[in-house]
Amino acid sequence: MTRTEEFQELRPLLFSIAYRILGSVSEAEDAVQEAWLRYEAAPARPGSPRAFLSTVVTRISIDVLRSARVRREEYVGPWLPEPLLTDPYEDPVRSAELADSVSMAALLLLERLTPLERAVFVLREVFAFGFPEIASAVGRSEAACHQLAVRARRHMEAGRVRFEADRRERDRLAGRFFDALRAGDVDGLTELLAADVHMTGDSGGKAPQFEPVVLGAENVLRALASFVPLLGRSGGAVEPRQVNGQPGSILRDGDGITGHAVLYGMDTTSVQRFKDFFRCPERDI
Repeated sequence: MTRTEEFQELRPLLFSIAYRILGSVSEAEDAVQEAWLRYEAAPARPGSPRAFLSTVVTRISIDVLRSARVRREEYVGPWLPEPLLTDPYEDPVRSAELADSVSMAALLLLERLTPLERAVFVLREVFAFGFPEIASAVGRSEAACHQLAVRARRHMEAGRVRFEADRRERDRLAGRFFDALRAGDVDGLTELLAADVHMTGDSGGKAPQFEPVVLGAENVLRALASFVPLLGRSGGAVEPRQVNGQPGSILRDGDGITGHAVLYGMDTTSVQRFKDFFRCPERDI
């Protein structure tokens, strides 16, 4: 097998590692490309291409994340992870676990970790790397990696939601939400929004958006009621899709400019909770 073939076989894994560490599709793609350049330039073929490339893409991602933290502190409005429509890494045995690890909720929790904690958590908890591999990848001792993993798990567990929505019920509620949104059905939306719902927007710093955070059912309904007619007049569309493994939608205006909506926080009890994220990636603007 040539280096190119080895790399292409490992590309889905490398991208999936980089995306979970960085929370950005474009930055993950750049990290994977840089890993290829280093692999191609290596004077001798590594004994384990998987170990070599996983180490390289992890170290690149850690460096990028450290600089990205500074940029995000200066970002206009709240920074949200860049939506991912398809995760290329497949493992049928762990498909549900992998999908959960790329959800918006998980990525936002990962933002609480330091770059090293985030890398160790992703490699250990998501991709089941052994601690010797992790230590090599992040340039720390195995003992230090154990400590990083413990701290990361503690932070992640502290921030997890207190309920787990049934997936089929979640998808059914999301379908009702987007049907009501497309139809401009205010009564239908009112039935689905909890009193303490809030909507957060990230326009990539360029596209028009709502207020950074809209709080309460009445205010969210007002924002949605003003948004739907604008979308309709521009010839736009709301296209339901899975976004980061969750019910979501691609929003298109008449010129083909796209944004994404992701719903999470749906409870299957009598109170149905929605937290809505709207994101327009810069490269789509």
